[in-house]
Amino acid sequence: MTSTTPHAAAPLAYPPLNPPFARTTSVRSLADVERLEARPLAEALLVQSTYEIFCNAAHAFGDKTALTFLPTANPADTPLRWSFNELLAGIHQTANLLHALRVGPEDAVAVLLPGCLEYHLALWGGEAAGIVQPLNPMLTDEKLVAMMTVARAKVLIAWGDEPTDGDAGLWAKALRLRGQVPTLTTVLRVAPHDEAAGAAGALPEGVMDFGARSAQPVDRLVSGRRIAATDIAAYFHTGGTTGAPKLARHSHGAQVFTAWASVQMQGITPGDVGINGYPLFHVAGVLPGSLAALSAGVETIIPTTGLFRNREVIGNYWRLAERYRCTYLSAVPTVLAALANVPLDGADISSLRYCRTGAAILAPELAARFERLFGLHVHESLGMTEMAGISTITPPGVDAPAGCVGWRLPYTQLRIVALDAHGNASGQDMPRGEPGMVLFKSPNLFSGFLDAADTAKAFTEDGWLATGDLGFVDAEGRLNLSGRSKDLIIRSGHNIDPKVIEDALGAHPAVQLCAAVGAPDAYAGELPVAYATLVPGARVTEAELLAFTAERVDEAVARPRWVKVLAAMPVTNVGKIFKPELRLRAACHTVQALVDGVCATQVPGAPRPLVQPEGDSAVRVTVMPASAAAADTADTDALLARLREVLAPLPLTVTVASDPAPEVGHAPA
Repeated sequence: MTSTTPHAAAPLAYPPLNPPFARTTSVRSLADVERLEARPLAEALLVQSTYEIFCNAAHAFGDKTALTFLPTANPADTPLRWSFNELLAGIHQTANLLHALRVGPEDAVAVLLPGCLEYHLALWGGEAAGIVQPLNPMLTDEKLVAMMTVARAKVLIAWGDEPTDGDAGLWAKALRLRGQVPTLTTVLRVAPHDEAAGAAGALPEGVMDFGARSAQPVDRLVSGRRIAATDIAAYFHTGGTTGAPKLARHSHGAQVFTAWASVQMQGITPGDVGINGYPLFHVAGVLPGSLAALSAGVETIIPTTGLFRNREVIGNYWRLAERYRCTYLSAVPTVLAALANVPLDGADISSLRYCRTGAAILAPELAARFERLFGLHVHESLGMTEMAGISTITPPGVDAPAGCVGWRLPYTQLRIVALDAHGNASGQDMPRGEPGMVLFKSPNLFSGFLDAADTAKAFTEDGWLATGDLGFVDAEGRLNLSGRSKDLIIRSGHNIDPKVIEDALGAHPAVQLCAAVGAPDAYAGELPVAYATLVPGARVTEAELLAFTAERVDEAVARPRWVKVLAAMPVTNVGKIFKPELRLRAACHTVQALVDGVCATQVPGAPRPLVQPEGDSAVRVTVMPASAAAADTADTDALLARLREVLAPLPLTVTVASDPAPEVGHAPA
């Protein structure tokens, strides 16, 4: 095994050590949150940096297990474990290696890794030396190069996989990036855990073995750096459905506050154990998922390099929870839906006391099914990159309806405002119980995007973060979400909340996941439509689902025009349902129906158009000539003209063109 295990470090004299984070009071109401705020934040939270969190944790917990890595999803297999002392030693070694590579407080360290122990050295050692930049490995080279170039990344820490591995391609991708990012000076190769010593062979110029950190001191930062709460700790990418994703700057203080507030709201203790299957390039996995847990002495389990994308992890989840006596379950709704199809088969999950979810709104039927099957009430939270991963939390012991994401964090401010004519936040506050856009001010608010223009768009004129989330505050002061402003379906000026349709369709016992989107319409602008995936083994027709949904949606204008059943729901790499793809599918469906109508009037044997997505939000209609001789016939020209005429009124970019005819005597390409 070539993974370098850090040596234990003695407790440090610097920075000044403080106790690890621990709950001050049990939170069961908004009044409890307000009681926490009675003490000034500067007195309640003394820690300035994520580096201090790990110093404090190592001093308090020493040889207690901090991280457990599962090489496979088999509960019987032996895991790899690092103690809090070993973790801090590795953070020191990593930071010191980066310092030797001339990484300073304003230099970015990009990370291209799957789930692994070394990811935590890259994250926290990177923040102790400079600014860490976690990267989504599944993004294209073009987007990764753009983000690393904007961040001026100096070092890339990458997984040295082989082409036959489950995470194939990361090392090849890293080597491609090396030649395209002007500021990149060094690539550090992380050896897979099962790689034989020396198997990597000679490394190219400018590439080092990440194991070289073992030569660095384990008990201090060689740089002597004093990290301030205002220092930038990380660049996290957000958005990215078109163009290069935006880079959000997190200060050390923002990340520290997220960890502290998560501990206060959830009451996590050193006796807790949890499986963190979130990707570690995303705030959910890094901050409320990892930093909060580690700050309080929690054992955090990394379930294989594939995390929750590994189907064997899902299939063995309940046995893993039994094996490691997990006390909480945390996963996005799509993962919960997958787990709902995994029988317990006798697994003892009595140790689980808390189940939490976020990233997307929880369907009421899924929440009810999960509680019915496993006896676990699902507690929802709200988090976002712009607020260092967490904004509101429903604490353990507080049962709330689906869609309720809990109370605001202590020391934060929350507003609900009306939407203006363009669907943006207005200055008009909504009374309690009335829906609108959610706005925040908070100590864990991000320090803006690297692009000032993006930062300006994120805030209202009076300095509130405009989240784009829609919701209301209930009688108990809890935030309840209904969706995103950009997901509203606008039919002839009538705003339709997709959650109304999704709750109705999701109540059908055969439905596992569902989503409602707007399909383009020449007259109404958008018409509501829906997509669903089915519970394994379930049988139901699309017509039955449509009738079932229509009966449960009161407003006629909000009833979907059609329901389509999919084999798999498109999701992001974090597990959220990816509605942009569904909207594009709906657009293609609309265009295809209009094209079929035009073709029905053509003479038999006329060329048949091909309808395809074009880019992220447009549709292309290509008329395929029946033969070379037909390529420039009057029939083709007439069909092109008619298609353009019929499709022009759609509120959508549609390109109509003929496919070039193949040359005579040559086969088509």
